[in-house]
Amino acid sequence: MNNRLDLSIQLADLQLFARVADTGSLSAVARERIVAVSQISRALVRLESAVGARLVHRNTHGLSLTADGQRLLQHAHALLAEAQELAASFSGGSAQASGVVRVATSGAMGVFLLPSLASLREKHPGLVIDVAANDAIVDMAREGIDVAIRVGTHGSDSLVARRLGQFERRLYATPGYLSAHPAPRSVSDLANHALVTNTASASLNRWLFQPDATSGAAQTEPQVYRPTGSLRTNDSAVQLAMVLNGLGIGRMNATVVAPWVKSGQLVEVLRDQAVTEPVPIYAVMLPERHRHAKVRACIEHWVDWFAQFS
Repeated sequence: MNNRLDLSIQLADLQLFARVADTGSLSAVARERIVAVSQISRALVRLESAVGARLVHRNTHGLSLTADGQRLLQHAHALLAEAQELAASFSGGSAQASGVVRVATSGAMGVFLLPSLASLREKHPGLVIDVAANDAIVDMAREGIDVAIRVGTHGSDSLVARRLGQFERRLYATPGYLSAHPAPRSVSDLANHALVTNTASASLNRWLFQPDATSGAAQTEPQVYRPTGSLRTNDSAVQLAMVLNGLGIGRMNATVVAPWVKSGQLVEVLRDQAVTEPVPIYAVMLPERHRHAKVRACIEHWVDWFAQFS
């Protein structure tokens, strides 16, 4: 790398370079920033001119970092983390949070969080909330995620986690579905019903019930029912929509569906026989981001939001 590094490099260009390196794509960063790809490309050219070295190899399959690019990326991450920590240290408790906060969550959890966004933006009108809804676990660094809402586990020890609350999974259907299909009275009755399942994780299709008293043997372990529903999806929001449309019985997050239960649109099924275990809900952040005023504002708001459902 050129020993006469131009120290006038703008942090904004370094941030773009780091995101390009993390995503491996100019167009992906352009979509994130809602700008033209040419704008990202010009920033990269400016940075290469400033350091006097080629930073990326470009080809038809994408791009990769050169040796100099790898070296700069290490320093860029460190420098950007220091700049973010410095800004956070001067933000103060009363500072107005602003900027884009990219939040990763499952589809159904995203629907659940929607009512909280209006009051969040009333407190902090400078915030822009970008919700990335996907039931799969995301790569937070690669996808530029500030906060991930995760259930069950907070993931790697390298992440900062804040517990928001907990929930249980229960079985639900609409009154209309249950009027057309008599409500199941036992686990065995589920075989005669349309079951709406979530294929995002095998654990979601492991339904637990009280031990089978009719088996003739003393049992203490819950019985496991593995549904083979004719309606499947890998998205919890789509599963919720299917159940709300009267297509069958689904096992879903009780906290998320609570508004529809309260309104009478959903009814719990096999309440006394289902075995429920509390599942924790976490807000997860990368270490270099959890001190940001905009991230702290979101987390504190959601801690209060979830408290009303505990």
